Amino acid sequence: MKIIEMTATFGKLHKAALRPGPGLTLIMASNEAGKSTWCAFLRAMLYGFPQRDRDKSGYLAEKNRYQPWSGAPMEGTLTLKWQGRELTLYRGPKGTTPWGAFSAVWAATGEPVAELTAENCGETLLGVSREVFERTAFVSQGEIALSPSGDLEKRVAALATSGEEDVSYSQVERRLKDWLNRRRANARFGLIPELEGELSTVESALARQGSLLRQAQEAQQEKEALEAKKARLEAQLQAHAAADQAQQAEKHKQAQAEYAAALTDFQSAEKAAHTLPSTEALRQAQGDLAYLNTLIANLKLAEKAVPEAKDRAEAAEKAVGDDPFFSSWETAQAAAKAQLDHDQALRLEKKPSLPLFLLLGALLGAVPGLLLAFAAPQPLVQLGFSLGLMEGCIVSPVTMLWILLPCALLGALAGGLACLLRDKSRAKALHAILSQYGTQTPQDILHRSTEYSRKVSAAQEAQRELQAVNAERDKLSAQKEELTAQLLLFVHPFAPEVTDRFGISAALSRALQQGERYHLAKTKAQAAEKLLSALPSPASGESRPLLTVAPQGDATHLAAQLGAVNGELTRVSDAAARLQGELRSLGDPAELEARRSQLLEQLELRRGEYDAITAAMESLKTADSLLRERFSPAVNDKAGAYLSALTGGKYNKAALTRQFQALAQETGEAAPRQDLALSGGAAQQLYLAVRLAMCELALPQAEPCPILLDDALDAFDDQRASLALTCLLETAKTRQVLLFTCHSREKTLLAGKNVTILGE
Repeated sequence: MKIIEMTATFGKLHKAALRPGPGLTLIMASNEAGKSTWCAFLRAMLYGFPQRDRDKSGYLAEKNRYQPWSGAPMEGTLTLKWQGRELTLYRGPKGTTPWGAFSAVWAATGEPVAELTAENCGETLLGVSREVFERTAFVSQGEIALSPSGDLEKRVAALATSGEEDVSYSQVERRLKDWLNRRRANARFGLIPELEGELSTVESALARQGSLLRQAQEAQQEKEALEAKKARLEAQLQAHAAADQAQQAEKHKQAQAEYAAALTDFQSAEKAAHTLPSTEALRQAQGDLAYLNTLIANLKLAEKAVPEAKDRAEAAEKAVGDDPFFSSWETAQAAAKAQLDHDQALRLEKKPSLPLFLLLGALLGAVPGLLLAFAAPQPLVQLGFSLGLMEGCIVSPVTMLWILLPCALLGALAGGLACLLRDKSRAKALHAILSQYGTQTPQDILHRSTEYSRKVSAAQEAQRELQAVNAERDKLSAQKEELTAQLLLFVHPFAPEVTDRFGISAALSRALQQGERYHLAKTKAQAAEKLLSALPSPASGESRPLLTVAPQGDATHLAAQLGAVNGELTRVSDAAARLQGELRSLGDPAELEARRSQLLEQLELRRGEYDAITAAMESLKTADSLLRERFSPAVNDKAGAYLSALTGGKYNKAALTRQFQALAQETGEAAPRQDLALSGGAAQQLYLAVRLAMCELALPQAEPCPILLDDALDAFDDQRASLALTCLLETAKTRQVLLFTCHSREKTLLAGKNVTILGE
């Protein structure tokens, strides 16, 4: 099969066309130009989109990933040559289903290709399934390595045997494992564990039935023994009941007499106490009396405190009046005057500065000297000239000094005298202020004012205390009179002779005693009545039961024994009933035995199947090893030849494991290396060699399918890229090869070769 032309509205492609040549075609395009999209488009045209492909976290389904960027419907055509004729495939939208429409027609006649459908198109044209195509001839970007595939394994097995592709080793092994797991997955799951579990349950039920039957018989025997013991105890208790009945009759007679006496005492006490207040009222009155005594004691204390408070108030007033400095002043006025005198005394206390006065005197004395020097009389000037002290009309410095110095000294003496006179005057004024208060320092003036304020405050506090004591005495006296009157009013109805608080106390005590006698008599009468009503009254004419059995033992102990026996009898009866119910729930023993036999037969059958499947899996492994021994050498030899050509002979052997992992052996080395131990470029060359070998051996050769390589040579250096292109040119002699690249290196290396170059 050869591709003639592709037109696509697919992903970023919009009505784009691609026409590869018959052999090797190099398609050059920059990044994001749509190279990978063309590869995905070809695969989608051949095989459609996977049915179960869904969006997931970090992944878009193909049908959503390649929605046209232009917003146009997703559609495309593929013209190819197959079986010597040209045909055209079309896929596009169908209703709301993208890529739902499909058609395949012969290009010459336009007639449908009957054997092609949307589902089998790719497999019919290429001769392999999508899985095999993706793992051999379709190398998408960054996915050159192989992954396990059941379809590819079936293809390999078919080539190694008769050509049948119905089964693969992994699928058969998976089915045998499923059958094996169906019988025994582990100790808990599978048909065999289920049968073993059910057999264990049946055998446990049979064993349980035997145990329950023995327990039921033992429970029945214990029940009969308890019923006999119960009958003996009941007979003894009946004898005690007859004796108790006789005693109860005597007790009833005695209780009736006691009730009559208690009722008489109660009626007498009730008559004596009918005029008394309630006990609560009497207790309240006693409390009021105790409070009255407290009031009287407090009143005595208050009357004693009045003269003491009066004396303190008079003494405080006298202390205020006797103050030698502020006796006629208000406290605020006294404080203001004291503060004023204090401040004035502080100012007078500061002494004038003698140096300052001397300096001022000297300065003032120098002023007349200057005037004298510049306005000197004629005789002095002449004297100055004769002595050489003056020149012309200008006073010389020496003359100036002789004039100013005496004047400054005289001024300084005058300033010192003025300072002494001022200091004496200030000291006299300070003494006059301090002598008014009899103090030595200005601070003591404020102390005198503070002391006077304290005396005034003490006098005011003493006066308030006197008023409070008088008010408290009057209040207590009024409360005493009021409470005394209330108590007399309370006791006069049952003690009219009482006139003072001592009589009140006695009357209340007598009333409480009478009330207590009344309540005691009432309680005794009620208790006697209750006892009489609690005792059964013997019916008139009723005969006492005859004692057929003499009562033995203690009735209470016998009753306790009977209660214990009844409890044990209930327990044993319940246990017997439960055992019978459990026996019935376990079913018929004969049916259980029959089911046990069936389970043993089924278990033996399943175990035989398990052993047979195990043997089949061992045989399958042996057969698979034999098949691989037949096919693997061919694949490994072909892959080794390609790898040697791709690496310039550095590696000469290649191998493929059961898990489709490739191994490479360097020339001259004894052991192969895993792909993970190789460099990135060497690993890609290894897998390219394996893919080329698989294409040659596993794909149909009558209609060789094209090989698509999307940036497959990116990791190759220039030398190995040249070697790879040589291999691809050789492969292109028998099948079409489409090589997509974003580099210009391949174009340079292929210059002058028989290739088709598209793009840049």
